[in-house]
Amino acid sequence: MPRGLYFDDFEAGAEFISARRTITEADIVSFAGLSGDFNPLHVDEEYGKTTPFKTRIAHGLLVTAIATGLQNQMGVFEGTTLAVMDISLKFTGPTFPGDTIYIKLKIAGKQETKKEDRGLVFAELYAINHRGETVQEQKQTIMLARRPK
Repeated sequence: MPRGLYFDDFEAGAEFISARRTITEADIVSFAGLSGDFNPLHVDEEYGKTTPFKTRIAHGLLVTAIATGLQNQMGVFEGTTLAVMDISLKFTGPTFPGDTIYIKLKIAGKQETKKEDRGLVFAELYAINHRGETVQEQKQTIMLARRPK
């Protein structure tokens, strides 16, 4: 039995809050190695001091990856997701080494599909740091299974 909610269970306006996660130096170094993105903005503190941020910042896509993990850990979509159809992403602020983030997931709406066993859920995801600043916004279209009859 899936732990996640089915298409039928979602209502527009529903909100879910994740656990928190601190972005560590190890996260940044590991992501640079994994992605090959060694931009000095992320890995060179002396360079970071010359930027408007006055220090290094985490990769935006690292924050996206961690936000995805936090979303999955909530279990809301676990075992009921058929496909992620679309994600639009907006970076709204920097994330610094040592920042702690969590996500707020809001259901914006849903739509029936031609196939009776599935539907589309439209979600908004906000990555928020420990200072209450939104550092990333996502709009997602997720295809979910309907509750079995």
